[in-house]
Amino acid sequence: MNSLAKSAGRKLFERNLKDYAPQDPLYETYTDKKGRQRRRKRQTPPGLSTRDAKILKSVQRRAHYLDKGFQLCGMRFGWTFLIGIIPGAGDVADAALNYLLVVRKAKQAEVPGWLLRQMLLNNAVSAAVGFVPFIGDIILAMYKANSRNAALLEEFLRIRGEEYLKATQHRVQDPENVRPGAGREPEEVVPGKKPDRNQSGLSTATGWFRRGSKKTNQQGAATDTSPVPSPERGRFIEDVPLSAAEGSKHH
Repeated sequence: MNSLAKSAGRKLFERNLKDYAPQDPLYETYTDKKGRQRRRKRQTPPGLSTRDAKILKSVQRRAHYLDKGFQLCGMRFGWTFLIGIIPGAGDVADAALNYLLVVRKAKQAEVPGWLLRQMLLNNAVSAAVGFVPFIGDIILAMYKANSRNAALLEEFLRIRGEEYLKATQHRVQDPENVRPGAGREPEEVVPGKKPDRNQSGLSTATGWFRRGSKKTNQQGAATDTSPVPSPERGRFIEDVPLSAAEGSKHH
């Protein structure tokens, strides 16, 4: 059953990337109201923890400058092309930078093994092509392994965010593989996720969501009616609310 869930998740991931071409990992183009092409930074997918969002932005920024940070005669290239011009040592330096700055950073987001292997394969192809004199450097500038790896990470984290925002019973991905809510700290409010509510309809979140929850009793004294989060509650959407868990014990 677990293998079937993983297979379904990989097929969905591959289907979303079937028309993939290495675009700029940091910027995207859009058409404004006047029909003009504009450029803006890529938006972070909703449903990600602060940790995952920071990792994605860091990988996108690094990949941009490694692959597409410069433009000359309509061709965009980055530091990998400039360093790769140096015979021998430049190609080794490129491979090291690609791994240290992009792949190793992406690993901090707890990506599955098959995705990590795909990133390493992109780096291997890039390194092999780079050893071909001159022509290899041109192909390397067009292949843009770092941009491909940034796109792989973005698409995977997009699916992770979507799964976290879904109700538990509506999920289609294997939680052990996608890890919805990975990296979320206690009491962290994830963008796009509504605060959980208990049976009385009161929000169980803390911070801003609890403001204004104080009511005045008959003597005029302020009484805080907000529920106190139980330490038995977990951090992720997979966890069963405490009220539901207690109800199941009685049955």
